[in-house]
Amino acid sequence: MAQEQSARADVAVWAAARRGRASRLWQRAGLHALLVAISAVFVVPLLWMLSSSLKSNGEIFLFPPRLIPSPPIWSNYPNATSYIPFWRYAWNTFVISGASVIGTLFACPIAAYAFARLRWRLRGFFFALSLTTIMLPFLATMVPLFVIFRQLGMIDTYWPLILPAFGGNPLYIFLLRQFFLTIPRELSEAAVIDGASEFSIFLRVMLPLAKPALATVSLFTFLANWKDFLAPLIFLQTSDLYTLSLGLQQYQSVHQTAWAYLMAASVVFVLPVAIVFLLAQRFFIRGIALTGIKV
Repeated sequence: MAQEQSARADVAVWAAARRGRASRLWQRAGLHALLVAISAVFVVPLLWMLSSSLKSNGEIFLFPPRLIPSPPIWSNYPNATSYIPFWRYAWNTFVISGASVIGTLFACPIAAYAFARLRWRLRGFFFALSLTTIMLPFLATMVPLFVIFRQLGMIDTYWPLILPAFGGNPLYIFLLRQFFLTIPRELSEAAVIDGASEFSIFLRVMLPLAKPALATVSLFTFLANWKDFLAPLIFLQTSDLYTLSLGLQQYQSVHQTAWAYLMAASVVFVLPVAIVFLLAQRFFIRGIALTGIKV
């Protein structure tokens, strides 16, 4: 009798465990199906852009649409880059984006370290004041910025697009501050015992440990400046200084638009961002995961 009850109990436990595994399997399958559906929303436009870059203008608007071009027109790429001063605009965009990354890495870590590790009066007030500026859109500040840079004689130069980065970005300051808070204070205290100054602690202890967060901030800054359209439109007037986001407009004319060339140029426009993300993916994901651990 006891053996029979024990066997029934084992069967019940095994059945419950099997039902639990099946339930977890269905939940995981449902989650993956949801993620695939969400990914398709972002992937399908990219695939259509890539497909259209290898078609003629007429084939792009065929109905029903065809994803695979027949035949692919590979000459669209060299023709697209020669249709406008594409590489000149790409170099301009790279200079502005690279300089903005340098400015962000110069200003934001210092401010974030001051908010995270230094003790000074009104630190909380100024940190809260800095966070409130995140809610200000560029549309609210572009007119004052234009007036300031016009008085400085910097309109139609790269400086209005680069100098703001050297003033710091409140969002990136917040992200770096959150990361600095996760670093144990014992490391700073040990450096103080060894005779290190506050700046030496920041430079030799904190910054090397903050590489994931710095990579995340650098990627965000590069991406924001690479695809920025409104600021170059306001501050740049000479076509030789245009960025790629402005240059892509030149594929449009009053009578027609070179859609195939525009799609080919857009593919090349997206490639640097994709390459930078793939190279910094490990640091980027780690930085995103760690910047919100401690508040």
